[in-house]
Amino acid sequence: MSGVKRGAAGPGEEDAALPPSDVVGTLVAAHKRFRSFLERRVGNAADAEEILQAAYVKTVERGDAIRDGESAVAWFYRLLRNAVTDHFRRGDAERRALEARAREIPEGGAEEELRGVVCQCLHDLLPALKAEYGEVVRKVDLEGRTIAQVAAERGITPNNARVLLHRARKALRKQLEASCGTCTEHGCLDCSCGS
Repeated sequence: MSGVKRGAAGPGEEDAALPPSDVVGTLVAAHKRFRSFLERRVGNAADAEEILQAAYVKTVERGDAIRDGESAVAWFYRLLRNAVTDHFRRGDAERRALEARAREIPEGGAEEELRGVVCQCLHDLLPALKAEYGEVVRKVDLEGRTIAQVAAERGITPNNARVLLHRARKALRKQLEASCGTCTEHGCLDCSCGS
């Protein structure tokens, strides 16, 4: 069976072919094996599932290169091995960037600097946020945990934890502006909100 066409091509373009349905069926049937393979290598189910879903997308994009179920599985394992390598490369690059950033901050200086800048009302307003927002702000911004640690504790990917932290900070900023007014615009250096 040849590939099924995805959509109409524009002038001078070829359609991207989808893999034959028997190949897709073979790969989908082996989902648990693939995920288990990935979990053993990356250490957690969330990252393994994220890598696997991205690999399925690549399969659909490059499906015309696959011919039968046997070679499809071997091709897919190769794709997964490469994806695991990329996953660890990205993690190493992120770790190196965070370490470089941490070296720029003087030891002990960051905490003192934050005390002078952050309005003390923050502690009173955290419970007013959604529970998950208050928790992530407290752990990352006040306790100094990394996004990777918080992500692991919550069972989510680091990207999802970053998004959660961004939304939490935005919600906290709104609470601070409502509670403290204009002093928040100037970094709360001379907090006059009477906390």
